[in-house]
Amino acid sequence: MDTVFFIVIIVVLFVISAKGIRIVRPWEKGLVERLGKYQRTVDSGLTVIIPFMERLIKVDMREQVVDVPPQAVITKDNVAVEVDAVVYYEVTDPVNVTYNISDFYIAATKLAQTNLRNLIGDLALDESLTSREVINNKLRQILDDATDKWGARVTRVELQRIEPPRDVTEAMHRQMKAERDRRAMILEAEGQKRSAILQAEGVKQSAILEAEGKAEAMKKVADAERYKRLTVAQGEAEAIERVFASIHNGKPTNDLIAIKYLEALQKVADGKASKIFLPMEVSGILGSIGGIAELFKDKQAGAGSDGS
Repeated sequence: MDTVFFIVIIVVLFVISAKGIRIVRPWEKGLVERLGKYQRTVDSGLTVIIPFMERLIKVDMREQVVDVPPQAVITKDNVAVEVDAVVYYEVTDPVNVTYNISDFYIAATKLAQTNLRNLIGDLALDESLTSREVINNKLRQILDDATDKWGARVTRVELQRIEPPRDVTEAMHRQMKAERDRRAMILEAEGQKRSAILQAEGVKQSAILEAEGKAEAMKKVADAERYKRLTVAQGEAEAIERVFASIHNGKPTNDLIAIKYLEALQKVADGKASKIFLPMEVSGILGSIGGIAELFKDKQAGAGSDGS
């Protein structure tokens, strides 16, 4: 009998000891209540409480997700769209999140739905479809301010979808297709215009280069011809100057100078002049010419007598 009683006592003590030992996980915080009153906050690890007098409440400190159910929202231009979102939050104060709000998940869901209707209602359909980031930031700020006293912090808000009615969606698709067709036609027209401009510029440049080449060739030919005439004229001028100098000095070097002088006079007359005015120095030349003529006659006479 005593042995059975002793065993019962040991079992009771073991159960009591087991109820007084609690384990808090690394991502949790523990709130200890004694006789219904908050006593202390414990960290992760092994925690001992007084059985039947104290109670341990565990609070998850990890980031959690609130799935906001889809709801119909009327935009500013009276279009009904279906919107749903997700809210990410984390607990910053386990005491406030436990004692200041009865059900944080439901409260956050309803608060997100209400403010989401307000934000979408202030925007037109096109603005709501293109302003997701703006809506996310505004909704996160509103929820963060509201949940601050609940001991939680909203880290981010994401709109999962904004779905307009079917007829509006089809109209948007047609509009987008028409806009893309218009852009394609504009790009094609601009390409053809650019191609025509480049082709015309190419033809123009080719014509300019060809004209410049011809002009350069003609210039070179003209320069060569002019240089040739200039060289000939300079040679003739130098010859005439020498002849004139010899005549002027009255000392012709040889009979060839006199003959060249006569050739020059023939060119001056050109077969058309009836009168030619000769300078005073011609007398010396004419004398030389007379001597040459007499010498030529004498040679011809001598040749005739020998033949006879």
